[in-house]
Amino acid sequence: MTEHWPRALTKPQRLNAGDTIAVVSPSWGGPGTFPDRYEAGLACLRERFGFEIVEMAHTRADENWLAENPAARAADIMTAFADPRIKGIFASIGGDDSARLEPFLDLSVLSANPKILIGYSDTTALHFACLKAGVQSFYGPSVMSGFAENAGISPTTEASFRAVVMNGHPHTLPWAQEGWTDQMLDWADPTNQHRARQRQPSSGPKTLRGSGTVSGRLIGGCLEVLEMIKATPWWPPLDYWDGAVLFLETSEEAPDADRVRRWVRNFAAQGILDRVSAVLLSRPAGMDSEGQAAQELAVLGVLDERGLFELPLICNLDFGHTDPIVTLPYGGQVSIECQTSKVSLL
Repeated sequence: MTEHWPRALTKPQRLNAGDTIAVVSPSWGGPGTFPDRYEAGLACLRERFGFEIVEMAHTRADENWLAENPAARAADIMTAFADPRIKGIFASIGGDDSARLEPFLDLSVLSANPKILIGYSDTTALHFACLKAGVQSFYGPSVMSGFAENAGISPTTEASFRAVVMNGHPHTLPWAQEGWTDQMLDWADPTNQHRARQRQPSSGPKTLRGSGTVSGRLIGGCLEVLEMIKATPWWPPLDYWDGAVLFLETSEEAPDADRVRRWVRNFAAQGILDRVSAVLLSRPAGMDSEGQAAQELAVLGVLDERGLFELPLICNLDFGHTDPIVTLPYGGQVSIECQTSKVSLL
């Protein structure tokens, strides 16, 4: 018998100025490694959004200790969910091993205490834990990447976060009209925090395939992390993907087109691509326009191999490892107008 996964996700209460939020480190110990960068993110959350902040027992723990203690990281998450004072839970940063929390995370604690969890990259694994628990979570900025953006949070990042997490109003997904960046500035040098990263102009979302208007529930995340959780207890059954809008992005490690092709082929082999209503691709970090085009062609090629010649594919969106980063609600309904490449959160 197929394990039951709740399709109707419990929507946590929106955040307001004055709410208490918790910061957790479910992956890499960034706060202890680069405390100045971390403090910049905390300052943004306090001063720009008015949140009160609490840290869990191991939020600032040594990165090597955290790597050796996934059970402690899971305990921090459950403590934050169970604490009635806390209205939202923010990942400090990503990493590469939050999948290791699976044996230690009690999903019943999440189910019984639905509240906002936000983060991206390696936090993808925890978002799938929330899906299984039946709780809506949010793919969006982390404390150290997004809220701690050099020289201040980007207008698009801030506007999207407010619209989704604080206001909850239907809107068209914004894109980087202020320009986008993936420039690397050393976090170990505190003076870089006041130096704006160089930005490139963005042409906005682009339709690679599809016609008309389609809609569906948002499910997806970082491709490298999705690879780590396939076939684990956090991986949804096949019918859970029916009608979904699959959103995908790659990390700053910039996996080449061949690797992306193989990963997406797995989605085809599982039968997932046959069931979704559209695919969204974020602008990839760490590669030039030729690399981005090769990645997009790799995904198109997999759709062709599967005979999915009409499946809408929209690219150059801003939910990945470049800045700005918009916020996407898991399970949230989106409408996609293929002709105009407009993606609207309903």
